[in-house]
Amino acid sequence: MKKVAVFCGSSLGFSEIYKNEAIKLGNYFAKNKIGLVYGGGKIGMMGVIADTIIEKKGEVIGVIPGLLRHEEVAHTNITEMIVTKTMSKRKVKISRLVDGYIALPGGFGTLDEIFEALTLGQLGIEQKPVGILNTNGFFNYLIKQLDVMVTEGYLKQTNKDMLIVTDSIDDLLTQMFNYKAPVMTKVINKVVR
Repeated sequence: MKKVAVFCGSSLGFSEIYKNEAIKLGNYFAKNKIGLVYGGGKIGMMGVIADTIIEKKGEVIGVIPGLLRHEEVAHTNITEMIVTKTMSKRKVKISRLVDGYIALPGGFGTLDEIFEALTLGQLGIEQKPVGILNTNGFFNYLIKQLDVMVTEGYLKQTNKDMLIVTDSIDDLLTQMFNYKAPVMTKVINKVVR
């Protein structure tokens, strides 16, 4: 994997453990020459991981919608900033740039982005690894909800198993590098009239 999208909060949350893990992940990326593709912000978890990689002379590509580009939000010291017209165009651009996806703690936007990546895999549109770095058990209740969805017949176990979940950076990246996408029926790209 040459480039990985990291979805995470524009907040640091209330515990230093999340910030510290973002720094460790940034150091791992820089050491292993993995480029970061992210939302383009300079605040919160996004800013922490971007700053860490930039300090180590690594590659950081931000993809930000024009409506979020104002001075308080957009990072000005990264390798490249790509500005898109909409949030949906941002997702498409990130998808085209990366070889995999990771979620760190965040809010609605983080969940939206990681579930979009999982949906693309479930539909066979992409075959990229999707991982969650489950620092401090942050995503435990989300994982339990996915189990409920399987139990109640709304999610296939094979699709749930596409999501790599661990609290170890080394384990997460090892699993992502070794990821083999399940065989899915590809969606036919035809417009029905």
